[in-house]
Amino acid sequence: MYIYAALLGIGDLQERRGVKHLRVFGKGSKARYPVHPSSAETLDTYLEEAGRSNLSKPLKTDGIYRELKRYAAQAGIRLDGFGAHALRATAATNALLHEAEITKVQELQGHANISTTKLYDRRLSRPEVSAVFRVRY
Repeated sequence: MYIYAALLGIGDLQERRGVKHLRVFGKGSKARYPVHPSSAETLDTYLEEAGRSNLSKPLKTDGIYRELKRYAAQAGIRLDGFGAHALRATAATNALLHEAEITKVQELQGHANISTTKLYDRRLSRPEVSAVFRVRY
């Protein structure tokens, strides 16, 4: 599976107006900045524990996935179908479930066309929203 290189370095974790940001370059060299507060805290903890405060080499995509898989295994989480698109779909769906505007999710995902963003929206594939649960006898 080909995944775009993240090439994350220490300098990519920044603070603007008291809010942590992570500069990530994605497909088409589009930059994305915001990072969820719990993710920023986790990154800080990881950097402290890993002793990477003076990291000279950037963290590449395969390194990120290796770390995620290791942590998931420690937590007993199965990662069937785990990959970049699964993470992107999860992020988009989660934001939409929590009432984010689809245009904001489109911007976050870096999609030129909103129809692409809709492909990542997995809200309707959740079993609890199936029509079968709407049937009343």
